[in-house]
Amino acid sequence: MATSTPARSGSGSLVLRGRNWVAPLCWFAVLLDGFDAVVLGAIMPTLTADASMGIDNGTGTVIATLGLVGMMVGALGMGWLTDKFGRRKLLIGAVIAFSILTFVTGFAQDATTIGLLRFLAGLGLGGCLPTGISMVTEFAGHQKGSNATTLMMTGYHVGAVITALLAIWAASETVSGWREMFFIGGLPALVLVPLMWRYLPESPDFLISQGRMEEARRVAGHYGVEFEEQPERAFVDASPEEADHEKQGAALLLSATYRRNTIFMWIASFMGLLLVYGLNTWLPQIMREADYDLGNSLGFLVVLNAGAVIGLIVAGKVGDAITPRNAAILWFIGSAILLAALAIKLPLLGIYVMIFITGCFVFSAQNLVYAFAATNYPPKVRGTALGMAAGVGRLGAISGPIMGGTLVAAGIAYPWGFFGFAVAGALGGVAVSGMRTMRRGQGTSKAGGTADGTADQGAAAAHGTTHDAGPVTGQPDRTPAGV
Repeated sequence: MATSTPARSGSGSLVLRGRNWVAPLCWFAVLLDGFDAVVLGAIMPTLTADASMGIDNGTGTVIATLGLVGMMVGALGMGWLTDKFGRRKLLIGAVIAFSILTFVTGFAQDATTIGLLRFLAGLGLGGCLPTGISMVTEFAGHQKGSNATTLMMTGYHVGAVITALLAIWAASETVSGWREMFFIGGLPALVLVPLMWRYLPESPDFLISQGRMEEARRVAGHYGVEFEEQPERAFVDASPEEADHEKQGAALLLSATYRRNTIFMWIASFMGLLLVYGLNTWLPQIMREADYDLGNSLGFLVVLNAGAVIGLIVAGKVGDAITPRNAAILWFIGSAILLAALAIKLPLLGIYVMIFITGCFVFSAQNLVYAFAATNYPPKVRGTALGMAAGVGRLGAISGPIMGGTLVAAGIAYPWGFFGFAVAGALGGVAVSGMRTMRRGQGTSKAGGTADGTADQGAAAAHGTTHDAGPVTGQPDRTPAGV
């Protein structure tokens, strides 16, 4: 990998090293996020079976809910903080926080301690996703925003698959069956955090939003990132209510320009995270109610998240081709149909295939909502938009496990849990259909021209010089809502 001596400025040292570190580092951070977010659901059967802890399904639901409340608070706060203080430091801090707290959870001796530690770990977990998505989107370029977001989110589901596989091993090969899982989840940060500190740069879009133009030029030139000195123009031109663009933070998100998208995006995120966390927390228990053994029940969790990895790869390419909004509609509708179909009794191989295909749709739907947020809000508020989408959506993440836990406790989770999740998928599709694409569709391409074939006046800016005409981004997207 090419390296360069870090450039120093009055603001500190810029990280200008190998060009190919950003996406892998964010991907591994999200992998640990996925491990830690899914670990409670994966060890729930062995945790509730540990008589020394005195934890039943009802207490397990409370613990899961506390962790998700922490994620909600973390996402809401961290999104705003990343727009104010930068993506790099906040992402590193989030990984440190949830890794330490996850490791310490392995020493817990009662339900109260586990609940408190999961809440605190949730603060870091909630901030990791919106910060990582902002980072990879800004380094990939907005024309590839869906693919960059969904590829990064494959890390989350790879982490979930690893968690489920390790839970199967831990259930039979370790003393407690669950404590070792928390120890394993905390250790990888010992390697990841030093690498992030050394190689993860700050994004040019954030530097521009802070008025640090020279630093932004240097980072953009070194990493080959598209550089627009006035990135807000792409959004102003798409919806030119000038007064709205003087606003900041949540006030801008709820201004006349963005209010409709913001509200529908929150609803869609609520439904998407209800599905993600409801299924990841309670699928093994639901399938045990359907008379499958513990090994197969955990195997279904593995297959569900393996399907998510494939679905994300496909969804990202489709989202870039037809917009994240249109792709999300298709994915939510597909999720609803497939979840309802899981209530049909099938042979073991058939149910594995159905769960795999369901995973392809369910988790990708939510991540297309994130891709929409990453590409349809300006840089100065992008972290806030992603953080609030994730944060408000965490109410759905809380509701999913509560719904699943309530049905499990009542003994009717199979098949009614799948019908309930199917309704959530359908409502998510309705919400996404109410959103509209805001950013102009043509952006500066890496090949040296705009997407419509005009000369690339911004290419020089990406190598350290500027142009007078502002960013060359083609024509405004006047696509009406609902298209």
